[in-house]
Amino acid sequence: MGLLSQGSPLSWEETQRHADHVRLHGILQFLHIYHAVKDRHKDVLKWGDEVEYMLVSFDHENKKAQLVLSGEELLETLQEKGERTNPNHPTLWRPEYGSYMIEGTPGQPYGGTMSEFNTVEDNMRKRRKEATSLLGENQALCTITSFPRLGCPGFTLPEFKPNPVEGGASKSLFFPDEAINKHPRFSTLTRNIRHRRGEKVVINVPIFKDKNTPSPFIETFPEDDEAAKASKPDHIYMDAMGFGMGNCCLQVTFQACSISEARYLYDQLATICPIVMALSAASPFYRGYVSDIDCRWGVISASVDDRTREERGLEVGPLKNNHYRISKSRYDSIDSYLSECGEKYNDIDLTKDKEIYEQLLQEGIDHLLAQHVAHLFIRDPLTLFEEKIHLDDANESDHFENIQSTNWQTMRFKPPPPNSDIGWRVEFRPTEVQLTDFENSAYVVFVVLLTRVILSYKLDFLIPLSKVDENMKVAQKRDAVLQGLFYFRKDICKGGNAMVDGRGKTTGSTEPAAEEYALMTIDTIINGKEGVFPGLIPILNSYLENMEVDVDTRCSILNYLKLIKKRASGELMTVARWMREFVANHPDYKQDSVITDEMNYSLLLKCNQIANELCECPELLGPAFRKVKYSGSKTDSSN
Repeated sequence: MGLLSQGSPLSWEETQRHADHVRLHGILQFLHIYHAVKDRHKDVLKWGDEVEYMLVSFDHENKKAQLVLSGEELLETLQEKGERTNPNHPTLWRPEYGSYMIEGTPGQPYGGTMSEFNTVEDNMRKRRKEATSLLGENQALCTITSFPRLGCPGFTLPEFKPNPVEGGASKSLFFPDEAINKHPRFSTLTRNIRHRRGEKVVINVPIFKDKNTPSPFIETFPEDDEAAKASKPDHIYMDAMGFGMGNCCLQVTFQACSISEARYLYDQLATICPIVMALSAASPFYRGYVSDIDCRWGVISASVDDRTREERGLEVGPLKNNHYRISKSRYDSIDSYLSECGEKYNDIDLTKDKEIYEQLLQEGIDHLLAQHVAHLFIRDPLTLFEEKIHLDDANESDHFENIQSTNWQTMRFKPPPPNSDIGWRVEFRPTEVQLTDFENSAYVVFVVLLTRVILSYKLDFLIPLSKVDENMKVAQKRDAVLQGLFYFRKDICKGGNAMVDGRGKTTGSTEPAAEEYALMTIDTIINGKEGVFPGLIPILNSYLENMEVDVDTRCSILNYLKLIKKRASGELMTVARWMREFVANHPDYKQDSVITDEMNYSLLLKCNQIANELCECPELLGPAFRKVKYSGSKTDSSN
C-alpha cells in the first residue's frame, strides 16, 4: 500500500507545517526523474498482479468467523522464509492496512511472452498454499473483498472494543485501532486524515430494502452527536478509514516500452475501469447489513476523504482556510487523460496548483502531463517521518511518492524510481478480489491481454471523461453487470483518434462528437452485439488466433475468457450476486437485511471451501473451473 517509510511519524500539525516543503521537493524529484528518463524507450513488457488477503478464524462450535489480527507476525515469517533467504523466491509479501491483511505478489514480474499467462494461476496457488501452511488450526487465508461483519461487536480475534474517545487513531464507534496494521504509517494516515478533515470520515451506504427491513431504516447513536448528525436514514453508517482500506482488491501493474506508450495505456484503460469493476463486483455487505451496492469503491473513497468542509464546497463565500474547492476524494476516478489523443475528451474541470503547473511547463513538460502532476499536488502530504524531511532530490523520490501514493485513483501513472532499471508503468486499480485463484487469474489475464490488443491494434476506447465518471457510479450499483447501461465508444477500430506514430504523437480531430459513443450493457461491451459493437472477447479471440500460443496456454486463456464472457452475459453470477443469493437462502435470514454471526460463518466457510476447491460452485464458476485439490486445508468444519 504505497510508500512505507521507516522512522518517527510527525503529528498532523507538524506534517502540515512541512507540506509546502514536501510539495516543492516532490516536484524537484519528479523533474530529476523525468529529465533522466523521458527519452527512455524499448523497455520490454513486464507486468505483475497484487492480491490482498484476509486472515479468518472459524469457531465451528459457536459458528462464528472472525478476522485474525496476526498479519504482521505472518508477514515477518513469510518474508524471512522467502525473499530474505532467497532473492529469487517465487512470491513476495507486503503489509496492508488491516492487521488481519497481507498482500502477495509474484517474486519477479511476468514477461512479454504468451506462455507467461499460463503461470499466473500457479503462482497465486503458491501464495495461498505458502501463507496457509503457516496459519493456526481452523484459520484460513481468504480472498474476499469485504468482511460482512466488519465493525460489528467481536469481529476480531482477539476481540477488542473500539475507542471513540480522543487519543485513538480512528475514534470509531465500531472499528478498534488494534485492527490497524502496527506500522506507524497506517495509524498516522488514519489520524491525520481525521485531523485534516476536521471531523471523522463519513460513509453512508444505502441499505438493501428487503421484505422485513424497517422503513425507514434508522440507526441511533445517542452518545455520539457526530454520528447522529452524519448518519442518514435508509443507509448503513460507518466512520473509519478501516471500513474502506480494510477491504481487499486485485491490482495489475504494467511496464510500457516508453513514456508515450504508458500515457496511451493509462487513458485507454481508464475507460475500462468501471466495466471491469462491475464485472468483478464482490462486496455487497457492510457492518453486518445487506447493502444496495455491489462494489467497495465509494466506501473506500469516503473512508479516506480528508477534504475540509470548505474544500467540499459546504461553506458558502470565498475560501478562508484552504486554497481550493476539490470535487473528489483523493481516492476516486482519474480527472484527466494524459495522451494527446485524450486531450479533447478532458471535459472535467481540473483543479490544479497553478504555480506548479507553470514551473513544469517552464521545465519543458507538456501541458497534459504538467496539469496531471499539478492536480495531484493540490493535496497535502498525509504522513511524514522526521528522518525523511531533508532528502537528496537527485537520487531520492520519497516526497514525490508521498503525494503520488496517496492519490489513490482508478489508474496510476508511475514514473521510474530514481537510478533504477524499471521503466514507465501504469497501474490498473478498480478490480474487486475474487474467491478463487482461477477467478483472480481470469481477471488479470483479461486485462493484460487487453493491453496487448490495445497496443497491437491501436484501439481507441476514449470517451469524454465525464461519461467515465458516470460509468463509475453505475458500476457500483446492485447487479450493475446485468442492469446497468454504460457509455462506451462505438467504433474502437478506426484508430482515427488514437493512431500513435513513431514519436508517440497522435493524429485525429480535435472535437469529440456525441455519436462516437452510446449506452451499452456489459454483455454488449464484453461479448458484442451485431450491428452495435464487436465485443472485447471476440477481439481478444481474434488476436489469439493470430498469435503463436502453445496448446496448454491457449486452453488456459480460453478458460479464463469463458469465465469473463459468462459473467458478462449473466450465465454465471458475480461474487456479489452469489453472496446475496447465499444469504437470502440461509435458514437464519429473516429478510431484514441483517447478517448474523452464524450467517457470516456459513458464508465464509463456503467461500473458503470454494477457494480451496473442496466443493463445486457451478453458478459462480461454471464447468470451466479446473478442480485440483489442495492438501492441508485447516478449516474444514469436521476438524
